[in-house]
Amino acid sequence: MTTSASVPAGAESATAGGGTVTDRLVEANRRYAAAFGDPGMDARPVLRVAVVACMDARLDLHAALGLQLGDCHTIRNAGGVVTDDVIRSLTISQRKLGTRSVVLIHHTGCGLEALTEDFRTELEREVGQRPAWAVESFSDVDQDVRQSMQRVRTSPFLLHTDDVRGFVFDVRTGLLREVDPARPVRPPRNG
Repeated sequence: MTTSASVPAGAESATAGGGTVTDRLVEANRRYAAAFGDPGMDARPVLRVAVVACMDARLDLHAALGLQLGDCHTIRNAGGVVTDDVIRSLTISQRKLGTRSVVLIHHTGCGLEALTEDFRTELEREVGQRPAWAVESFSDVDQDVRQSMQRVRTSPFLLHTDDVRGFVFDVRTGLLREVDPARPVRPPRNG
């Protein structure tokens, strides 16, 4: 399979002439900007939806959801977990930019399923400081989607919590599977 990030066989670097990956991205931006025209859009998403998803490189959210530029706000992090910063972004999205719906997308084969909170301890040993943030690892992707839906629905900062739906994206088939929010949310595991 070839992707835009693929490097031809035998190539020593990600860009011609030995530049860095960032150099390659900057050059791609120059080509993009040469043909760019101001789309004349407002910052408010046309579909009034915010999508919270994992940062996994295998998820092309716009293609998977049939979205175009300007349709939605996209908030991504490791695991697609609803953290305080995600609530911050959703609050701004709803209160200042008019979104009304929230779509949460986790996926199969997520790297957070292989981590534990011990990762924080490992970092502390390595750098001498314990991170203030939680890893938010999980072993049951459906349960983690339910927990994320619950965090959105119970946030006092969000105005619109009626249309909050959660899904698991299958990285092998490209299909979304909706998660039933009715099952009870267990407390997050420690460790």
